[in-house]
Amino acid sequence: MISEKMKQLVANSSAIRAMFEEGNRLAKEVGPENVYNFSLGNPNVPASESVKKAIIDIVNEEDSNILHGYMNNNGFEGVRQTVADNLNRRFGTSFGISNIIMTVGAAGGLNMIFKALLNPGEKVLTFSPHFGEYSNYASNVGAILEAVPANTIDFQPNIAEFEAMIKPDTRAVIINNPNNPTGVVYSEATIKSIAEILERKSAEYGNPIYLISDEPYRELAYDGVDVPYLTKYYKNTIVGYSWSKSLSLPGERIGYLVIPSEIDDYQNVFDAATTAGRILGFVNAPSLMQKVAARCIDENADVEYYNENRKILYGKLIEYGYECVKPQGAFYLFVKSPIADEREFCKAAKNHNILIVPGRNFGCEGYVRIAYCVSRDTILKSLPEFKKLIEEYK
Repeated sequence: MISEKMKQLVANSSAIRAMFEEGNRLAKEVGPENVYNFSLGNPNVPASESVKKAIIDIVNEEDSNILHGYMNNNGFEGVRQTVADNLNRRFGTSFGISNIIMTVGAAGGLNMIFKALLNPGEKVLTFSPHFGEYSNYASNVGAILEAVPANTIDFQPNIAEFEAMIKPDTRAVIINNPNNPTGVVYSEATIKSIAEILERKSAEYGNPIYLISDEPYRELAYDGVDVPYLTKYYKNTIVGYSWSKSLSLPGERIGYLVIPSEIDDYQNVFDAATTAGRILGFVNAPSLMQKVAARCIDENADVEYYNENRKILYGKLIEYGYECVKPQGAFYLFVKSPIADEREFCKAAKNHNILIVPGRNFGCEGYVRIAYCVSRDTILKSLPEFKKLIEEYK
């Protein structure tokens, strides 16, 4: 018998598992080239040749015992310094190795900082729509995730409702910018409003409320839009990052946490996050990929490929009559369902071999997520089917 908590988590994961199985079933029936799978945010742009070269060079050049051996649980000092220098150069910060913890992807980092900060029963706030796993990360440590209802006009956070939901047991706020699933970039004005409220509420309650910025899509921003770096706006900010999207390395599980020296109780928070990595079983981030990330610190995947996908798919869906806020980042469209129950719309889409995700998986009913990190051919071949699909509801 599995634990009661795992029974609930397994049940909640069934929608994604069912979609994966449905994709396999359709591929067998009509051929994989005729299945338009927009369900998963798995980057299709290949990692650059510089990543491949870095892997080969590191394995050939470095001492095997050091490369594959144990290290400081926070990661190689040289790698952490490279990350800090890169951030300082790009964002005008002043980080050093004592502010960086290398992590097993962004998910590993977020679980570490949740475990470091949260007591059972305490609250974490986020904004709908949001990455569905946040509730699981909170549940892992007995905390409770509460989501501010979505502002479906432009999907910027609903500031008034956010302030009203902050209570004495609110310990942290987590945001994802650019956002999964909407692709919206939270503006500087939005970030300043969030920071001002958190400053005021922290003073009112006499304890810090930490702002956790989940940033795996930071490098995927379009049309010259600026993605604010949150440590510059609110001192009690902790940043989680992953190279899964920027270097197309989702399976390598490599990222980092930034814990600025300015945050309240800095040393205890930093030490607790380090210890949390051991308790959770990560111990340290993958050694080879730490070195690869450092050598490729200024590299990015071909963002223009995603941008072109975005322009084609968004433009055509709007032309066909779909409703969608234009995404400024990431690689998702969050499209309004033509019927109230978006799950039924997703079922209808399957009849056209289109796989999309119900918005309720992200805490926002009545919408569907379309991941356009797919081949150009998949997008072009799917367009007639998207057109037929929406015409069924006109």
